[in-house]
Amino acid sequence: MALSSSLDPVISKVISVLENEASLLAEIGAEIDEIKLELKAITAFLEDADRRLGVVLISETDKQWLASVRDIAYEVEDVVDEFMYHFNKQQQWRGKHSRFFLKLTQFPRNLLVRHRVAVKLQYINKRIKSIAERSHRYRVSWSESGKSDKQIGGQYQYNNWVKNLSESSLFFKDDDLVGIDKAQGELLGWLMDQELQRTVISVVGMGGLGKTTLVANTFNKQVVKQHFDCCAWITVSQQYVVTELFKSIIKELYDKAKEKIDPVINLDSMSYRDLMGELLNFLQPRRYLIVIDDVWSTNLWQDIGIALPDSMNGSRILLTTRKEDVASFEFGVVKHILPLQPLPFDESMALFCKKAFVVKGGQCPAYLVSTARKLVAKCEGLPLAIVALGGLMASKNTIAEWDGVYDNLHRELNENDTYFERLKYISLLSYHDLSSRLKQCFLYCCIFPEDYTIKRKRLIRLWMAEGFVDPLNETIPEVIAERYLTELICRGLLQVVKRNESGRPEKCKMHDILREFAISISKSIKFVAKSDGKEEIGDDGIRRWSIEAKENEMKATRKTALSRVRSLFIFAVNETSNSSFNRLPSGFKLMRVLDLEDTPINELPDELVNLFNLRYLNVTGTQVKELPRNIGKLYNLQSLVMKRTQIKELPAGAVRLKSLRYLIAYRYNVNRWAFDAWFNTVVPSRICLLNNLQVLTAVVARGDLINQLSKMTQLRKLDIDNVKEADEKNLCFAIAKMIHLRSLGVKSCNEHEQVKMDALESAPPDLQNLVLAGKLEKVPCWFNSLDSLTQLSLRWSRLRYDFLPDIQALPNLGELRLLNAYEGERLDFLEGFRKLKVLRIGGCPALKEIVINKGVMPGLQQLFIVKCQEFTTLPHGWQSLPDLQQVYLSDVSPGLIQGICR
Repeated sequence: MALSSSLDPVISKVISVLENEASLLAEIGAEIDEIKLELKAITAFLEDADRRLGVVLISETDKQWLASVRDIAYEVEDVVDEFMYHFNKQQQWRGKHSRFFLKLTQFPRNLLVRHRVAVKLQYINKRIKSIAERSHRYRVSWSESGKSDKQIGGQYQYNNWVKNLSESSLFFKDDDLVGIDKAQGELLGWLMDQELQRTVISVVGMGGLGKTTLVANTFNKQVVKQHFDCCAWITVSQQYVVTELFKSIIKELYDKAKEKIDPVINLDSMSYRDLMGELLNFLQPRRYLIVIDDVWSTNLWQDIGIALPDSMNGSRILLTTRKEDVASFEFGVVKHILPLQPLPFDESMALFCKKAFVVKGGQCPAYLVSTARKLVAKCEGLPLAIVALGGLMASKNTIAEWDGVYDNLHRELNENDTYFERLKYISLLSYHDLSSRLKQCFLYCCIFPEDYTIKRKRLIRLWMAEGFVDPLNETIPEVIAERYLTELICRGLLQVVKRNESGRPEKCKMHDILREFAISISKSIKFVAKSDGKEEIGDDGIRRWSIEAKENEMKATRKTALSRVRSLFIFAVNETSNSSFNRLPSGFKLMRVLDLEDTPINELPDELVNLFNLRYLNVTGTQVKELPRNIGKLYNLQSLVMKRTQIKELPAGAVRLKSLRYLIAYRYNVNRWAFDAWFNTVVPSRICLLNNLQVLTAVVARGDLINQLSKMTQLRKLDIDNVKEADEKNLCFAIAKMIHLRSLGVKSCNEHEQVKMDALESAPPDLQNLVLAGKLEKVPCWFNSLDSLTQLSLRWSRLRYDFLPDIQALPNLGELRLLNAYEGERLDFLEGFRKLKVLRIGGCPALKEIVINKGVMPGLQQLFIVKCQEFTTLPHGWQSLPDLQQVYLSDVSPGLIQGICR
């Protein structure tokens, strides 16, 4: 692990806190400034060490020093948070009492608090300096003496090992490889097709997927060697020198071509320009293949692209990368991208057996098959992990030994140097290349249970609440956080499980192996720790706890144990789904995040309203019936998420949540086909005074709420229920002012009331998701302005005319849902719907047939027809849909089902 990598997620966070709260910390400014300078100096020192040494092996002395500085940083955060806690109480008191009375009663207490904080900070300053002095006595500074022998040796050992690992792939036998045939077929096709232009082929995927192995095996094929006049292989990695790359290519090209370099030429003394000229002269008349392994930056192409000529003779550049932005870079030439996927289970099992049962010819004994399959499943198709695990198991023969490894796999992954240290190193190369903010965001993901599907929106809100998202000019933090998520996905550190219709990641997860390594790092730096709830949480400075517990195993925890905890997640296992915890841990007055999603609780802790630092509260899926009446005291709260709860109304005090950005509250009806498929929450009309609110969903229109909506011009998502025809003018006036709106849901007060919105001249320009629930006489005229719309849902519209021509030209519509939206017998898709991928039709009792003209919705992948009892035949023209993958029929005409089954 690199030095700064192990500390950045802590120090950078604390520095950010100090800077963000600077105006409120003026009374203890001198001490704060001194500490901030010391922490910045330490960070700069560590970053300089990383730049000079690359990935550095940490000695025991280093580890002790890092632990000391980290603990100090955490103590600073605690002191600042406590000061803010008292400052907040003073502000609340100021709002209720006269200035004179405040001074009279609070002045002595304020003096005492400031004095106590100042003394603590002075003591911390002294300790920081003593840590630095102790470090100077017992360890050699890189800045003073350059690289120590140990660091030089360790650095050389690891960098050289990575290069050797890459180049050793050139000598793998075909018998050692599994599951590369299909991918290799594509590569060979691109390498030797009839395209004469110089072509760049990128093989992309997360670390350990076998990119280099695949490319090396293809590179070595005799048919490839015969097709090209000359070939060269270079390994780039994260740090490279362009002139050294040129020298390596020239030497290999001359060697492979069996030509001697002119003795007059001294490559070591040649300039960049001379080396480039030499390379151009050699390659210009030849059809060449250059493999560039392990590319980390698009800058590489700008550095070397000009030296690789396009002679219109079919030359190829083949590169491997774990970064999607590199693979998708516009090289200015013909390009192909091959995304490498994890191995299917059967192929994973075959590869594992090759390594684990070498003496048995790769055959797994029957008595070990069950455990072997469980072990292979943990690798999730990652070849490098499968090979490492197979090597470990090759020395174990008994069922007890195998079961022991499976039961203790977490320990094996983190402690078995022989088989997993290098796997860990390769897997986390992408992690070490991240900025400090992105390191925090990545490590944070291990707070979720194994195989947990993490929703994009939830993760972004959590990152914001934790303070991981740096402000940038006028860009809102949600946009910056989404960039962070995209970066982690592009580097293969998170896997996309599902994308929405516009292509944005909707759900993601961590690979099991990466998650175990992230847990190991997080625990070592007190960033995140896991608990099964069986033991009390210790007072060891861990900032975030993730508890996966059964009700009867959830131990009570002392207040002191949680006094330094900033985030608490409780994940209840399935056995508790129909019960409720007796109590939750208490004592966490400085908590920033409390996530209780799907936890079987029915009331919130009494201390909740005193958590002035709380930024994020999630009670989704709980049995909580009400929020505390004094919820408004949580003035720092950014996200209040309470989906699928028993909460029907928000307390009046919610209007004091001035920092609130997300108010998400709704619950589902058991009958999802009913008009009231979901129930919304009653909120005070003065909720419209919360000018930081980005998401308001889903709320009941009562009192003066709709009249007040026009003040909420900043909204990006709005779902509102109980709308009456008489509200049309005021509602449309408000929506017209919401120029940032991306998602809109409007539901009438009952199934007979019309959703009248004709007063709206044009839709908000960025609107992507639209739900209209209620009777419609016709589709609103402003539908023709929905250029950004990707999802449209019409519920209980009961239109009586052919409305499809009104929506068929929507340029980006990807999903169309029609629930009791049409009362006719036939739907004709005559033209358009160019980007439609999902079509859901349900609850149309008179519908008998659907006609799809040839060429209409060419990208349709899924077709659902449900609760259309008169529907008698498969859609006409469905066979001509080239991308159709799934047709789902339910509760349709019995004759149709019988005909299909014959």
